[in-house]
Order: sequence, then structure tokens, then C-alpha cells
Amino acid sequence: MIHPSRFFRLPSGVVALATMALAATAQAAPVQVTVTIENLAPANSIAFAPLHLGFHQGVFDAFNAGQAASPAIVSVAEGGSGTVWQADFAATEPNATRGVIGGALLPGQSRSAVFTVDPSLNRYVTFASMVIPSNDYFIGNDSPTEYGLFDASGQLQINAINLTAGEIWNAGSEAFSVAGAAFLVNGNNDLRTDENGVVGLRFAPLSGFNGETTAAGYVFDSQLSAGTSIYRIGFAVAAVPEPQTYVLMVAALLTLAGLGRRRAAQV
Repeated sequence: MIHPSRFFRLPSGVVALATMALAATAQAAPVQVTVTIENLAPANSIAFAPLHLGFHQGVFDAFNAGQAASPAIVSVAEGGSGTVWQADFAATEPNATRGVIGGALLPGQSRSAVFTVDPSLNRYVTFASMVIPSNDYFIGNDSPTEYGLFDASGQLQINAINLTAGEIWNAGSEAFSVAGAAFLVNGNNDLRTDENGVVGLRFAPLSGFNGETTAAGYVFDSQLSAGTSIYRIGFAVAAVPEPQTYVLMVAALLTLAGLGRRRAAQV
């Protein structure tokens, strides 16, 4: 009879490593979120500057309707760079996952980017992009908790954010002018005049650019009404690929287990 003590046992160090690996995988796992943006506006209508995007805890608030535009949202609405928006976001929520989906997005175009997000930590999504051509028009969410991308258990609950022309914001920071507008052949975004207004929903003045040649070479024609679809942000979630360290650990454990079976068979 073989005494139970002679059965193969994994070394205590290996068991400890395995326990750590199992504990790590048992926690809420990060996911890969593929974000796809689409310009749904009519041909020759509005385009969009790079999209500034962040997954966060619902604290960062870039602007408020009816109030003067913050430097953060002005950095998006006037020129589209978003440098202050990104810096303020990072300072307010250092654990947020932030990024930019870059390049001018013309009517009919789409782009995608992948972000690694902890859904238990960063449940909400915030975004902002300049509408072009314009002086200070943009899209974005007024409330930081407007879009809860994940529920409390970490499950995706929003597949897409769909925007219409009636949801275009005017920052109220720069007066309307063709000469000072971005994305026009005859415009120079450095030629700005302070408006001293407040943030509000407004799209109709964009028709004032009709007939102007855009930087992309097409003649602008707004064609917008309040219900016109202009922008879509789509979300798809997949598991993050298993870290290589865990793969190697599993392989080592399987190898040791095989050795143990052979050793026990020889007893």
C-alpha cells in the first residue's frame, strides 16, 4: 500500500503563486472597449475635430449649460485641441482612462480606437469634440454622469450614443464670424472676438457658413434641422487577453503536475 504522504505535492511556492493568480483573476477584470465614431451629417455639412474621450468615476465636469464656458471646454470648442480639457480631466480624476480619436472626421467617415477600462472603477464616459467649421461650437455631455456606460456589476449598458443637430452646443466664448472660423479656406481661428456669453444649445447659425469652401475642399452646406443625425459613438466590449505571466504560470503548473503523476506511478 502506498502511503498518502508519498503522493506528489506541488511545492509551497508554486501553490502560493497559483493562489495569487486565482485571486487576481477573481477581481473585477479590466475590459477592452472598442470605440467607433461616425459622422452622420449630410454630405458637405459639418465635420468634427478629434474626439476627446474619457472613462471615469463621474466627477469631471467640463461645462454647464447657462454658465460661462470653462477654459477646459473652450480648449475644445475653439480650435479643437482640447489640451486644457485633457489636463483638467487628469487632475480631477487621475485614475480615469483618457484618450483622443484624432483627425478631422468628415461627413460619412468613421474611426475606431481601443481603450482598456476597469468597469468597476470607471463606469461613466465623457466626451467632447469641436464642430467644424465654426468659431466655438462643440458636442459633449453637460453632466459627468449623463452616460453610465457600465452598470454596478460591470456590464455594458450603452451600446451607442447618438447625437442630433439639436444637441450641438455653442460655448458663447467667441463671436460668430467667417473670418475667424476654423476649417474654412477663408477663415483664421486666430482672428477671434470675445462674445462673453454662456454655453447653450444652438446649431442654426452654422448655416451662416453656407457657400464657404472648407479646408477639406468641399463647399459647405449646413442642411441641418434639430432632428438631423450628426454623430454616433459606438461601444463594443471584449475581455482583455490573459497576461503572459499567467499563461507561463499555468504552463509551469501543468508541467509540475505531469512530473508528479510520473513520480507517483513509479512508486
